[in-house]
Amino acid sequence: MHTQSPQPRIAPAAPPAPGAPTHAFPAAQGTGQVPTLPPEVAGVAITTVDTAGITRVKAVPAARLARAGQDGVGLSPVFDVALVDDSFTSSTYIGGPEGDLRVVPDLSGLTVLAGQPGWAWAPGDRYEQSGAPAAACHRSFLRRVTARAEAAGLSPLMGFETEWIVTLPTDETGSGGSADAEAEPRPPAPGGAYGMTRLAPHGDYLRDILVALERQGVEVLQIHPEYSPGQFELSVAPAAPVRAADLVVLVQETIRAVTVRYGWETNFGPSVLAGQVGNGRHLHLSLWRDGVNLCGGGEGPSGLRPEAESFLAGILGELPALLAIGAPSPASYLRLAPSRWTGAFQCWGPENREAALRLIPGAPGRAETANAEVKCLDAAASPYLVAGAVLAAGLGGLERGERLPAATAGDPADLGEEQRPARLPSSLTEAVARFQQSEVLRAALGDPLFEAIVEVREAETALFAGYSPQALANATRRAY
Repeated sequence: MHTQSPQPRIAPAAPPAPGAPTHAFPAAQGTGQVPTLPPEVAGVAITTVDTAGITRVKAVPAARLARAGQDGVGLSPVFDVALVDDSFTSSTYIGGPEGDLRVVPDLSGLTVLAGQPGWAWAPGDRYEQSGAPAAACHRSFLRRVTARAEAAGLSPLMGFETEWIVTLPTDETGSGGSADAEAEPRPPAPGGAYGMTRLAPHGDYLRDILVALERQGVEVLQIHPEYSPGQFELSVAPAAPVRAADLVVLVQETIRAVTVRYGWETNFGPSVLAGQVGNGRHLHLSLWRDGVNLCGGGEGPSGLRPEAESFLAGILGELPALLAIGAPSPASYLRLAPSRWTGAFQCWGPENREAALRLIPGAPGRAETANAEVKCLDAAASPYLVAGAVLAAGLGGLERGERLPAATAGDPADLGEEQRPARLPSSLTEAVARFQQSEVLRAALGDPLFEAIVEVREAETALFAGYSPQALANATRRAY
């Protein structure tokens, strides 16, 4: 039975600045100056995302948040080489039972959770015991790359689309259980793609998600039924890169918390029903300088200004390697198929949903709305790694002054062999091989994080070797 989400009372410690969301508290990381949480908040979840794309959490009582802000909370570095099934591999730099990191909540992102009453949330940064940022901390990596862009006078904005599929619980249908690894999960109600026939029976559910996100200060742009049975999509307003990645975690966990109240299962994995359209997590981005959007109003292809063209050319050139970060599961390649609007070919095009890099020129006369969409990404990926790696690829193209090739029109799969652009990797093994050849990504990530990514991807490839497509989908669809 459905029970409507309660409405928590959010009481910031001081009046917010004009235009500031009411959920945001002053940053207090490392200072001990912690805002007063509402009395109904008992615990604070501090999250990080690991190399396998799993959101890990350490929680503290609300009364101990000040201490956590000063000293952090312990977390083994071995989670940098954890796999999706909670087993571990090892790399040259990371692995084994020794050592400890400190997860420090970034209290500028502290949020009272409307979808999970009694709890607050904060994103965490990981530090060595010495106080230095952990070499494999994804959030620190993203912050470093963002600082590179800002040092060049650039202000990137990013926004993610989150797709998910709701299904009936395993114990009601047998779907995906160990007794039947081939069983196909079922949605709680029928309804067509983008149809009111799906929105109507899920209306209360989607409303509760919107209400929770609004109370958490998240600006939602769209929410709608997507293509596959039981599938929905939600997109949020653009933000600076670190905040955009934080929002992915907050949005995903809000959706999960609301879904639990309905007695359904949340599937963020890239494939739920093998052979059908899966879940993506597309990244929209724009590049700004001195308040001007460089993705529009220019004389270049489709209105791009020269810097934005070089930036996007860098991303396009690195896409085969970027898949090891943005499509990081063997199940990702069940989704990444031609003619499904997933971006399976290494090409770009204005408003071309089959291109891996789709340019959205924006409304006529409104250059500020122009942006690019990277479509070949999914929710098995760490949003911090994705945002940082895409930024690093774009900055590389900008530094080299690259230019985009001719745009691709229509479905690349329908073109003749000579006109068809290169296919992106069709397996994780192929993507990892391309990743290992990328000097741009290795330099940006640093050897410890780069090698951890390689080892985790290779270990997950071995873990799922021999699985049928549906068994692979079932083994990963609820993990993220």
